[in-house]
Amino acid sequence: MATATLDPKTTTKTQELLERQKKALFPAVSKMMYYGDEPLAVSHAKNQYLWDVEGNKYLDFFGGILTVSVGHANDEVTNATIEQLKKVQHTSALYMNEIVIKTAEKIAKITPGRLQSCFFTNSGSEANETAIMAARMYTGNTDIVALRHAYSGRTSTTMSVTAHGTWRMGGVFDGYIKHVRNPYTYRRPTGMSEEQFLDFCVAEVEEVLATVTSGKVAAFMAEPIQGVGGFIVAPKEYFKRIQPIIKAAGGVMIIDEVQTGWGRTGKYWCGVEHWDIEPEIMVFAKSIANGGAVGCTITTPEVAEAVQGLTLSTFGGNPVAMATTLASIEYMEKNKVWENAEIQGGKLRSFLESEQKKYPWIGDVRRMGLMQGMELISTDGKKTPDKNRANAFLNAARKRKLLIGKGGLYGNVIRISPHLNVSSDDMTAGCQLLGEALADVA
Repeated sequence: MATATLDPKTTTKTQELLERQKKALFPAVSKMMYYGDEPLAVSHAKNQYLWDVEGNKYLDFFGGILTVSVGHANDEVTNATIEQLKKVQHTSALYMNEIVIKTAEKIAKITPGRLQSCFFTNSGSEANETAIMAARMYTGNTDIVALRHAYSGRTSTTMSVTAHGTWRMGGVFDGYIKHVRNPYTYRRPTGMSEEQFLDFCVAEVEEVLATVTSGKVAAFMAEPIQGVGGFIVAPKEYFKRIQPIIKAAGGVMIIDEVQTGWGRTGKYWCGVEHWDIEPEIMVFAKSIANGGAVGCTITTPEVAEAVQGLTLSTFGGNPVAMATTLASIEYMEKNKVWENAEIQGGKLRSFLESEQKKYPWIGDVRRMGLMQGMELISTDGKKTPDKNRANAFLNAARKRKLLIGKGGLYGNVIRISPHLNVSSDDMTAGCQLLGEALADVA
């Protein structure tokens, strides 16, 4: 086997772990374990920093794909988790536990509009599945309208909603999912203004309803800012234009806040509040529990009432997971992380825009709070995606001991998402490292 060829005198701990992993886990998992050109094996982490097994210390500006929201091993969150473990670890959803109720009450208090009833699961994929099921049961309709470039999870239904060919596997897809053009302003047709493009995207929703549905739909489902899609920010008026069309077709709005929630976009708790609409269903995961395995679907009372039948999530609402979630939210609330995201995000935005002026291959800088992206392109004047430079930049940042992310359909968008409580000093340090890495690949 591969491990037999390794020389223990020269083999790194990272290489050893990778060879063991290739034997023990699905090959697809090992393919994902690369940060740029090389794998990164984590040893431990604290606050804004992470160490690999070779002893290298990194400033983390990606937070486990926007999941570690208030710092690695946050003392307040960790202590709450430990205390709950000492009381009771698991009872299943067959029994009541006050920590579950308290967490649901806190989420209902924070979320916009009439959102009130929670259903807890273990992941964003499951939370999105629950949202789709609830929308279909409430409306009596089946079709779901979603956006191209969306990412919604790895279950059969959520892979159907996902509109990235590389993330759709297994050949089991839901034929009732209808995709419409993503309001990707940077890649609008040549010669079309932003206002014309908005009209064009709205008209496509109307056309899809008229041509490939019965005219009735269960829901329109979207991320306010597409995460895996490359931090694509929907135009300000987009959701306001879409909501009445969907309502007239008998549907509801499902807003996927798995990546945008909990102050990530600055100013508000929830990303969609920037668009000033009130959805009937909202979905959370990732940042909600600072890395804990928690998904949450929250709906209006009448949508929740429509979900009749036997259903539970064995580990959804687990007392330990709920204690972690509640402690994370209370930490965010006490420290007003949405304000910090606005302030530190402003610094990051100014820096990225100044760098964009230096390098013509930074085609677009997209930003909202601490969710910011750079789309890298060739200099052929055609906005051709440059995934090679994006990968080189990821490697350069790692060599500078900075961790960032990559995404977009073409693999050419750099994703930068520091923890919500990132300090001013760490933001300054991160920007300096970003600048050095950009110069390395110029």
